[in-house]
Amino acid sequence: MKRYAAGAAIVQALLPGLLLAGCDRTAPSPAPTATPTEAAVTRPAGPERLVLAFGDSLYAGYGLDRGQSLPDAIQTRLRRDGINATIVNAGVSGDTSAAGRQRLGFVLDNLPRKPDLVLLGLGGNDVLRQIPAAETRANMTAMLDELRKRGVPVMLTGMKAPPNLGADYVAAFDGIWPDLAKRDRAGLYPFILDGVIGNPGLMQADRVHPNAAGVNRIADRVTPLVAERLTAAE
Repeated sequence: MKRYAAGAAIVQALLPGLLLAGCDRTAPSPAPTATPTEAAVTRPAGPERLVLAFGDSLYAGYGLDRGQSLPDAIQTRLRRDGINATIVNAGVSGDTSAAGRQRLGFVLDNLPRKPDLVLLGLGGNDVLRQIPAAETRANMTAMLDELRKRGVPVMLTGMKAPPNLGADYVAAFDGIWPDLAKRDRAGLYPFILDGVIGNPGLMQADRVHPNAAGVNRIADRVTPLVAERLTAAE
């Protein structure tokens, strides 16, 4: 499995801002980025692949214009690559893994059909609130168990803990995603903000959420892994 650098030193330096800003539902929305939305891409021929993007503000597109979220960017790239994918964005700003666990079944039950893939991206708000890693692991495990029971393939976009939360917490938290990916044979992008956090040209003013250019950087890296999972399911 190809691994990406976690950017731990950068995250450590940004921790005070992260703890103040967070991904909370009550935080005021920053001004939308000036980066234009990508042009619409014609839907390619072939069977439709339904993907559920289930996560927090990093999926919801916090602070971005309509059409600039990470699920939008991934859908655009998949269609450009000839994959007839439709991504349902079920990102909710402020969601912890516990909140996601509570609503996952409802979201799945209200889709038009069983998805071909679920992108699962939670955990950022857990680390911001310093929720015990054991609780985050239990919630993530429960969601994966539910998806496995329904026969839905999964790709995880992981999160990293800042090193100044302590070596024990970092080890327990960071190990959740690779451990579960191995257990469930799920796809894994180890750190969703890899190569983006700490770069002011790719982040919004809150230093927590990527701007449209940052989203595009993430999508460039994540889309090939999503395409691999979708084609493997054919």
